[in-house]
Amino acid sequence: MRNAETPVVKVVLYGAMSSLGSALMAEMLRRQHEIIAILDDLTALAPRPGLRTKAGDLYDPERVKQSVAGANAVVCLLNAPGLPMSSEQVERMLIPGPVEQVLAVDALIAGMQAANIPRLFLVGDFAVLDEEQVEDDLQRHAAEEILDALQNSPLQWTLIDSPYAAPGLGIEHFTQVSSSLEPGMAESLERLNRVAVGIADELRLNLHVGQHVNFIAAT
Repeated sequence: MRNAETPVVKVVLYGAMSSLGSALMAEMLRRQHEIIAILDDLTALAPRPGLRTKAGDLYDPERVKQSVAGANAVVCLLNAPGLPMSSEQVERMLIPGPVEQVLAVDALIAGMQAANIPRLFLVGDFAVLDEEQVEDDLQRHAAEEILDALQNSPLQWTLIDSPYAAPGLGIEHFTQVSSSLEPGMAESLERLNRVAVGIADELRLNLHVGQHVNFIAAT
């Protein structure tokens, strides 16, 4: 039951169909936040209290503005499958490549500015920013372009390294303890849950604004 005196925190989520998206939805709902998942298929997620779905397009600033209006924060999982895209100028693909990620962030920044929503958590392959030598120069260049765009925007942003995730983990895995996980799933579930808790804490405490962070296990 929601405490009537607790203000509702509304979080828009791009990338809800990924394993990390499932972990984030479970953690945010556990904290009694309202989640608005932006999807192409509005029936892809089963109804849950506190969870809403909206259609959108991550590559269209006007559609982004409509999707994020009224929210307190936006979480975008840049390399998640099933990101909403209907723009004719962007080729539809399962997971956006580096060039498409830059285009998505440009639209996200413009749409959030127009809607006056300042807080953004951007999850992606940003570990390349800290590596002296990288195998994928295109991904490194894309990450640098994204960082530059954010630094030149008025948004209160946080970059988060995307954790490795085993596929097939849905919100049910994170909302109840299961003893029937396949081998190797438990470690991934724990890792993703740790990142989800970290993002939720960052939102609550407004930490690491304008910084690049990586949630790793404490030794």
